Amino acid sequence: MKAQTRFDTRLSQSQKTLFERAASIKGFKSLSEFVIDTTQEAAINIVERHNAILASEADEKLFFDALVNPPKPNKALKQASMSYLKQAAAK
Repeated sequence: MKAQTRFDTRLSQSQKTLFERAASIKGFKSLSEFVIDTTQEAAINIVERHNAILASEADEKLFFDALVNPPKPNKALKQASMSYLKQAAAK
């Protein structure tokens, strides 16, 4: 058997009623089972989305370095900007 730990929380009566109704609709045996399953699923999704955006610590460092110390615009970017400004002015 896996080692287990306890997690206690307080919630409003309306939250508890809502959670119990959702648990019943989804066919969970208990409110605890519903909360654990639903919270775990949400946590996995959050972590997966985070990892997709910043896939590694190296990517994270590169991303934040680019925000803090952005490179100067190169020739192609300057030309694209000028082209856009000309098109926008023509409208």
